[in-house]
Amino acid sequence: MDGTSGWYWWAGAAVVFAVTLSVAVVLAVRLFRARRMLGDSGVPMSRKVLFWGALLYLVSPADLLPDPVLLDDIGILLAALRSLHRAGTRAEDDREPGRTA
Repeated sequence: MDGTSGWYWWAGAAVVFAVTLSVAVVLAVRLFRARRMLGDSGVPMSRKVLFWGALLYLVSPADLLPDPVLLDDIGILLAALRSLHRAGTRAEDDREPGRTA
């Protein structure tokens, strides 16, 4: 067997890592943009803590899965984004007069 099969494996692993890293970076950027809701928007403190916890987990060296596999980081970021979105939507609905939930 020649050395090309090892090269293909490393190239495939590099592509998978690059894709998961780019997804994690995009989600982190979206999470930072969602941070604007954390001011006086009526978002509960538990959602604010979830936001900072997700960012801390992203940069933390302690992970559920090893760092080349960023699926756990992506899952935590998605959960934080979904939670902030729901809290922001509820806070926005509460601020609009005449609107019933």
